[in-house]
Amino acid sequence: MKVVIAAGGTGGHINPALSVAEELRRRDPAIEILFIGTADRMEANLVPKAGFDFATIEISGFMRSFSPSDIKKNLITLKRLLFVSRQVEKILKPFAPDVVVGFGGYVSGPVVRTAHKLGIPTAIHEQNAFPGKTNIELSKYADAVMLTAEEAKKHMHAGDRAVLTGLPVRDDILTCDRDFARAKLGLDSKPLIFSTGGSLGSATINDCMKQVVAQLADRHAVRFVHGCGKNGTKMIDDLKEIGITPESHPEVTVTDYIYDMATYLAACDLFINRAGASSLAEIQTLGVTSLLIPSPNVTENHQYHNAMALVNKDAALILEEKDLAAEKVIEIIEMCIADAAKCRQIGQNAKKMGVPDAKKKIVDIILRLADKKK
Repeated sequence: MKVVIAAGGTGGHINPALSVAEELRRRDPAIEILFIGTADRMEANLVPKAGFDFATIEISGFMRSFSPSDIKKNLITLKRLLFVSRQVEKILKPFAPDVVVGFGGYVSGPVVRTAHKLGIPTAIHEQNAFPGKTNIELSKYADAVMLTAEEAKKHMHAGDRAVLTGLPVRDDILTCDRDFARAKLGLDSKPLIFSTGGSLGSATINDCMKQVVAQLADRHAVRFVHGCGKNGTKMIDDLKEIGITPESHPEVTVTDYIYDMATYLAACDLFINRAGASSLAEIQTLGVTSLLIPSPNVTENHQYHNAMALVNKDAALILEEKDLAAEKVIEIIEMCIADAAKCRQIGQNAKKMGVPDAKKKIVDIILRLADKKK
């Protein structure tokens, strides 16, 4: 059996695709898997490192502004679009896959479209509650349209070809346990507030959490862990200037990178974070109570729609970045301290939305489509 997987651009597209590829290989060690991506994005490093064959095409996305540099980039993208189908054909025809799967990023569009024209069964996976334009278009003819959020279905043109599969999460998330995690971190009964703005950091979230920590560190018996990101280490110096150091306040930890995400997530009483699809899948799998701050700087404002898919089911709290203020975050933290049962219920509602066997569901669909071709 041969499978082609198209995924690129960000870890949010690539890592779930790699997780599925590993499960395919586990089920059938003889399976041949070929990834298609671009030579200058994350996939060019992550895919070969994971031990999978990798082929490249030249494709890029359209820029949204009309600056001279972006107009030039868009002209390059238009030129690439003229030749990309031919490039994909040169990869697909000799490899002769039984099924082609698109996991997102602008590389998925031409690969899935070309496979469909060649009569190869196709599937796409949409991570967000509000789908991207490419997947909406591909949904018209893909043999299977796999969704992370039920809300995405109304935007697709797929009918009964649309299936809720969820989004694969890492194995350490699936096996993590709250009591074990809290014991591992040496936590007592104090609530743990865990916050981060992502691996690079968010200046807006860092600034807000700096004020929150400054006001609450001496007011409540609370433990704070904040990931300020690689670009946000100034927050550590700022806290030192106002007298909050590891020595004076051992209950406050600010670090540039969270190395054991699964443990902190499982152990926390409130998680403050962006609303990327992978983070939400982890929140739902573990049943974590979360305060979501969607990034406004993403395509189609999809993080807001991701967050609202949970908020509408009382499975998360939300503060849009335009409304973000330390006082509002403090109010939410104090609510969680005062009414722990209500806070826990939000996490339990999130868990009900989770799809812990997402990887199995996706692999089952891929194998079914591959068998169909035979």
